[in-house]
Amino acid sequence: MAPTSYKVGLIQMSCGPEPEENLRKALAFVEEAAARGAQVICLPELFQTQYFCQREDAALFDLAEPIPGPATAALGEVARRRGVVVLSSLFERRAPGLYHNTMVVQEADGEIAGIYRKMHIPDDPLYYEKFYFTPGDLGFRAHDTRFGKVGTLVCWDQWYPEGARLTALQGASILFYPTAIGWHPDEKAAFGEAQHDAWRTVQRGHAVANGIYVAGVNRCGFETGDIRGQAAPGKGLEFWGGTFLADPFGRILLEASHDKEEILVGEVDLRHLEDVRRNWPFFRDRRIDAYGDLPRRFID
Repeated sequence: MAPTSYKVGLIQMSCGPEPEENLRKALAFVEEAAARGAQVICLPELFQTQYFCQREDAALFDLAEPIPGPATAALGEVARRRGVVVLSSLFERRAPGLYHNTMVVQEADGEIAGIYRKMHIPDDPLYYEKFYFTPGDLGFRAHDTRFGKVGTLVCWDQWYPEGARLTALQGASILFYPTAIGWHPDEKAAFGEAQHDAWRTVQRGHAVANGIYVAGVNRCGFETGDIRGQAAPGKGLEFWGGTFLADPFGRILLEASHDKEEILVGEVDLRHLEDVRRNWPFFRDRRIDAYGDLPRRFID
């Protein structure tokens, strides 16, 4: 008989200037989440370093690594030993001069079950990702795992309903959004509450519109983009944490603080998902014959 539920672990962590220490911390958090019963465990975006995209520096391409590579080897060992699925966002070196922000799905035997390359790449003050990351070319993806079918998107993807829809249509029971989002020091007082609320609300909307669970997995702490003692110019970013799990009604089931490292463990109940979709049959009532203009940039 197929399982009717599984448990997810959402890791909210702060990141320091030493990549090796961040990886050790992440491995320990995965161990702890597994010990608490989590079966599918997600780390925040680019957890191996402080958020280096606060400046444009070609030397920082040296942080990237191949997939498979050292990080997937270490994470795969924990996944195999604990019998859990691990989702990690890595800076991928695909080829010379070609780099991606890539989410890796590692099965409970430690093997790589699939990858997703971040599709939407931002370019804003202190978020200079277009300098580092080539947009994904694999499309939106849901991955079969031992415990359930999961959707993988990354950070800036979370603002786009098209990505959520296309992933949900592949049969995912949850959308994971590993994230690195925070407040600019000059903006927090005036806009901080509204920015956080918008981030939370749009993802809850994806849960409702698709009848699906959604997990936003953010980092926390103040960062200057320090990589081994070399910080970025500017005032830095305060990552707002707030990691959460929402159900298919958009209800917040679990939510972390703004400023503390935490592990959230919650349940994905496939029976609840089925019940919600029976009563709110958005997939049934979609007018797939009428959406032909969606691929257009703008309708003049």
